[in-house]
Amino acid sequence: MYQLFVEEHFDAAHYLPDYNGKCERMHGHRFKVVIRVEGESVGHDGMVYDFARMKQPLREILSQLDHTCLNEVAPFSQRTPSSENIAQWLYDELQPRFAESPVHLTHVEVWESPTTGVSYSP
Repeated sequence: MYQLFVEEHFDAAHYLPDYNGKCERMHGHRFKVVIRVEGESVGHDGMVYDFARMKQPLREILSQLDHTCLNEVAPFSQRTPSSENIAQWLYDELQPRFAESPVHLTHVEVWESPTTGVSYSP
């Protein structure tokens, strides 16, 4: 089994209204997002799947979040924009884009800083 991954980022502000601490106030991050897919075999081109084909849907979805206040963007206007919720939402948005491909989306990672992040896999 091969695991492939690509990384992108977006810049956004958010606040965590149910949190008791600094993060309950508006603040910003350069969020790093890593998606991981798995595939079983290498094609005639020597690749399991094209990295560019992995990045394209990720970039499209992240463009909805880039330079926004996440609390004002659906679904986070109704759901706390924590890294955990962002990772799950991204997975749910991306998974159908890989449904007809030879790879399976396995994980979405969302990093708030170089040392803190979350990985989601259903």
